[in-house]
Amino acid sequence: MAAKKLDTPTARGKLDERGKPYFRPIGEGLHLGYRKGRTDGKWVARVYVGDGKYAVETIATADDRAEADGEEVLNFYQAQERAREAHKRLTGRGEARGPYTVADALSDYLEALEHEGKPLADPTYRINAHILPTLGKIEVASLTKRQIERWLKKLSETPPRIRSARDAEGVRHRELSDDPEAVRRRRAASNRTLTVLKAALNCAWRDDEAPVNDDKAWRSVTPFRKVDAARVEYLQIAEAKRLVNACPEGFRDLVQAALHTGCRYGELARLRVEDFHRDAGTVHIRRSKSGKARHVHLSDEGVALFDQLSAGRAGSMLLLPNRARLARSIERADLERQRRVQRGDPTPVEMDDEGEWRASEQVREMVRACEHAKLKPIPFHCLRHTWASHAVMRGMPLLVVAHNLGHADTRMVEKHYGHLATSYIAKAVQKAAPRFGVVKRFNVRSIA
Repeated sequence: MAAKKLDTPTARGKLDERGKPYFRPIGEGLHLGYRKGRTDGKWVARVYVGDGKYAVETIATADDRAEADGEEVLNFYQAQERAREAHKRLTGRGEARGPYTVADALSDYLEALEHEGKPLADPTYRINAHILPTLGKIEVASLTKRQIERWLKKLSETPPRIRSARDAEGVRHRELSDDPEAVRRRRAASNRTLTVLKAALNCAWRDDEAPVNDDKAWRSVTPFRKVDAARVEYLQIAEAKRLVNACPEGFRDLVQAALHTGCRYGELARLRVEDFHRDAGTVHIRRSKSGKARHVHLSDEGVALFDQLSAGRAGSMLLLPNRARLARSIERADLERQRRVQRGDPTPVEMDDEGEWRASEQVREMVRACEHAKLKPIPFHCLRHTWASHAVMRGMPLLVVAHNLGHADTRMVEKHYGHLATSYIAKAVQKAAPRFGVVKRFNVRSIA
């Protein structure tokens, strides 16, 4: 079940009144809850204190009716800070904190990422699934290089997980494969998880308040080598056209936008109409994987596509909504509006869902579209590779490709797409290399 929105009084006003709080995780072992009453709601902190036990504490009144004052009445963001204070107090991680464990370092790291506005989904998943179960209880000061190396080796030998419902009991894995490509992928994934662990431990090492005095244990751990050189798959132009034609109407817009921008799925899902600048021929990506904003420049065909998608629509609307869910949301809002008219209630009705594409919602759509287009199954991310691959092959400078993709420099582009530039280089040499007219013609021909 999707987490309820708690960040605004309007969002909280749509929740059902109940005694049990609506909880939302904001850190390792820490949840911020909202208990809705008949009048004002209350903010609640739920803290894991060990041995399978939680401490629940009411921390303040929510700003449902009164304006937040930072003391008695708190908004969503102030409540998070108060909850973290309760977490430190209830777990002894204040002045008289107990042993500083790997779990503590990971929790502080996630808090730092959230403060910097960086994405939390991937590091949170890797921490909860792969790091905490094995290393979480170990004190950072006693952590050894050997422990990390054993953990990394075991992680690389564990087959990938199978996606399942959130409330499914146990964790299911695929069958272990000895195929070289499967081994490479497992090791590459293990390296990425090691990067998260090292980042968290380095964050603790740089923190003056954390009792970590040495980074020797993890600094010298070597990741698996030569496992990141994955073969980049991309669609030929004719294949891309077949895929577009095989997509249902709403998903087709998303696929076309990816092919014309090289943007990631999440970046496209968050686009608003106002993010398209027709005069400049750009799309503004406000928040990317790196947390930085950028302007993606479009071709004439791309400008025409986004011009069509944005025509006659308000700037605040999603540019690429999931039309099926948006239609259901509009229908629910219309029904509620009719009920209020019958009751004589003049309160305006807001839609409970803008129709934003959610995490992993594109997966099944891509599978069906590839099946209809008679293509082998590809992930949505392959559309990003398709844009970059054809841009490089058509002679676009690597620095320009890197800018549109959101990379700080050309290293990633050279690594994944540099080999595709060879045909462009060959054509350029044939066209522009000097001719000296000194090669004598003769009648002997090779029989090879």
